[in-house]
Amino acid sequence: MQYENSYPVKGGDFKEAGKVAVLVKMALKKMGVAPEILRRAAIAAYESEVNIISYARMGTIRLQVRDDHIRIDVEDEGPGIEDIELAMRPGYSTATELIRELGFGAGMGLVNIKSCSDEFEITSEVNQGTKLRILFRIPETG
Repeated sequence: MQYENSYPVKGGDFKEAGKVAVLVKMALKKMGVAPEILRRAAIAAYESEVNIISYARMGTIRLQVRDDHIRIDVEDEGPGIEDIELAMRPGYSTATELIRELGFGAGMGLVNIKSCSDEFEITSEVNQGTKLRILFRIPETG
């Protein structure tokens, strides 16, 4: 199995929140990815997409599928994260009042991404942006 695609995400466009996650889910479903892995990858894509929309000017979500793994790389052009350890605490959020009024910003996005993935890496530079590497292992069948 070989598949790659890249999806642009525009910051501030809450009307489009979830669109990329649906595209990722549809692509994985077409490839016959197991429902449990598909669900976890879709959650990670959704949370990543909402983070870009909420905090960055723009970003990209890249999906790569191989026989033994699914990898989602997220890169945004945003303010970056000053304290990654703090940002990874459940409930910690820098969301504005508007973001909260729209139903986002509960401080669980990064936590959910990490808990859904088999491997998770985050790097960030203040005033540059944030990068995520999210990996899901596909068990051998047969």
